[in-house]
Amino acid sequence: MDREALLATLRRYLDDERVLAAIESVPREKFVPEELAADAWDNIPLPIGCGQTISQPLVVGRMCELLELSSTDRVLDVGTGSGYHAAVLARLCGHVWSVERHPALSAQAASNLAAAGVDNVTLLVGDGTLGVPGEAPFDAINVAAAGAAVPPALEAQLGPGGRLVAPVENGDQRLLLVRRRDGTLERTPLERVRFVPLI
Repeated sequence: MDREALLATLRRYLDDERVLAAIESVPREKFVPEELAADAWDNIPLPIGCGQTISQPLVVGRMCELLELSSTDRVLDVGTGSGYHAAVLARLCGHVWSVERHPALSAQAASNLAAAGVDNVTLLVGDGTLGVPGEAPFDAINVAAAGAAVPPALEAQLGPGGRLVAPVENGDQRLLLVRRRDGTLERTPLERVRFVPLI
């Protein structure tokens, strides 16, 4: 599949033109191992090392759409992986702070982001379940690994009106949208997905 074919596929499921434009503008081939570059624009997850994957473009787009990002938003991204999801987020917001527990993946993500010309992402190595308290609150939080529940520290770092999207494993794995509204957290379970575990 090439870029145009992928975008044609995504348009059947995604409505947000900004998200579609962001996916189109991020060179996904820069975020996969060289030997998989020919598959970069296929609508599938691909292995990136350390037991991790680069997510399916449709899932990346859907999560970005759910976050309803504006050009000035401050975004926390948990689970950097190859840096691809952070790169798409970065096209839609003001700045991304992305946390990865594997130093080798974070280093590779830095190289990938530079190759793709993305300069509004700050990469951090650490425990993503703790978030980045020193930069909180965030307008949006993207979690790219599944746990039994959203880590409390992440919900606590969501600013007023903030949105968080995460895969949650509870018998089956589903996206969960959390929205802070009037001082309370609204949680809305959505469609089934498949992500690596949040460690």
